[in-house]
Amino acid sequence: MEKLTIAEETFESRLIVGSARFPDPDTMCRALEASGTEMVTVAIRRANLENNGQIDVLSYLQEGGYKLLPNTAGCYTAKEAVLTAKMAREALDTNWIKLEVIGDEDTLFPDVPELLKAAEELLLEGFVVLPYTNDDPITCKKLARMGCAAVMPLGAPIGSGMGIRNPYNLRIIKEQVDVPVIVDAGVGTASDAAIALELGMDAVLLNSAVSQAKHPVEMAEAMRKGIEAGRLAYEAGRMPRRLYAKASSPEEGLIDVQHNE
Repeated sequence: MEKLTIAEETFESRLIVGSARFPDPDTMCRALEASGTEMVTVAIRRANLENNGQIDVLSYLQEGGYKLLPNTAGCYTAKEAVLTAKMAREALDTNWIKLEVIGDEDTLFPDVPELLKAAEELLLEGFVVLPYTNDDPITCKKLARMGCAAVMPLGAPIGSGMGIRNPYNLRIIKEQVDVPVIVDAGVGTASDAAIALELGMDAVLLNSAVSQAKHPVEMAEAMRKGIEAGRLAYEAGRMPRRLYAKASSPEEGLIDVQHNE
């Protein structure tokens, strides 16, 4: 398969996995390995970097060669998000940031004006910005033109597991931006991930679908296979849809089975 490139860095895997809400660190480590991911998100505001348990997890991720993608989860203003991103850069020695600016506690939908404001400031500060946003082509175009390294529209609300609710908007976004499009949020099972890649999306970012599964390690493997199948199907090019049936066998040269009377 064609490799994924973000901000001139290349990745074999098109699956990005979060590190939160796993039953225990051991399950997280085994699930990440099973997923085949090369990039793992870390919520800076929710992580106690001085806690022994958390620092062990961070050490494992760094020693395992995973690229850390800190995020600004839990931020509700541009000011909070920018400060959190700067803290992450100091703590984890990376200028990559998954930018989240939430506008509503119940739906966890983005606050678009604050998101755009934070993205602009972080880009000026030299960050590689990957913004979580709604599935709005206009917002995604603004973020891409601003200089974001990718856009990350939601497939459905965070943690809902509802899958890809608006494939049409995602296809429009993919056609109208010239940076990678990563579906972020809403994926619940492997078929959701496959659909996203079949639509032409460049990657999927997920967390709850694996960490909250009955068997996280097995679900992580399923997600890896779903991503691979979806991308292969996209690259192969599906057959056209037709309203009526069309025989799969050629109609030319059929044996005449009619009997003459």
